[in-house]
Amino acid sequence: MMALQPGAAGVALQQWGAGLAARGDLRAVVVMSPHWMDTVAAVGSHPMPPTWHDFGGFPPALYRLQYPAPGDPGLARTVAQRLRNAGIAAAEDPQRPRDHGVWSPLRFVLPQARWPVVQVALPADARPADVYAIGAALAPLREEGVLLVGSGSLTHNLMEFFGGRPGLDDPAEPYVQAFSAWVWQALQTNDLPALLDYRARAPHAVRAHPTDEHFMPLFFALGAARWPQAGSKAEAITREVQYRYLAMDSYAFG
Repeated sequence: MMALQPGAAGVALQQWGAGLAARGDLRAVVVMSPHWMDTVAAVGSHPMPPTWHDFGGFPPALYRLQYPAPGDPGLARTVAQRLRNAGIAAAEDPQRPRDHGVWSPLRFVLPQARWPVVQVALPADARPADVYAIGAALAPLREEGVLLVGSGSLTHNLMEFFGGRPGLDDPAEPYVQAFSAWVWQALQTNDLPALLDYRARAPHAVRAHPTDEHFMPLFFALGAARWPQAGSKAEAITREVQYRYLAMDSYAFG
């Protein structure tokens, strides 16, 4: 529902993206979303991926939204090859549409939809360190004008969300605030080992993520920044909680 009810998070992403677009050196975007999981780090190579409304039971207006940014088969080949060169299994998928883990945030960050967007799948059996390695393998693309994005959700307990039926601006659950604060503290103190072991160390980690696929894209972003080795500090774009249970924290690195 963020696409229709963006809250402060959507506004913050739009403002941050406007600054990015104004720089003039952006060439393309590569995104990892938890809504594409595969046996390997598959790479979408469709030249014009359709906007996929990969959900059900929402207002009709949501299904009318489009994000018509082109794909880039050449960049997809480069991404797949860089992953293979790093010893990471990869494959190209020329049929994959663009899921809402990609188009929903990019409608705010880059609403112009004129830059090519390539999606990378989250390997289903990947551990945090594995996902970090995927991002690190693609880190040199940043020097070529490619924005590398990990799109997920800092907390993602949908059973509690649907059971509680909260409103957009309801007060945040204490466990959501505690988990979000712990992640932000680890980012501020450059504590990569703690983040990689978040499931054992973070407060309420299993409650925040009964399954961890929506947290994994953070490690893609950290690897892409080669954080903290490259000295790229974490910048908080937004740290809003929506619907009581969903921490919408977004960070930029370098």
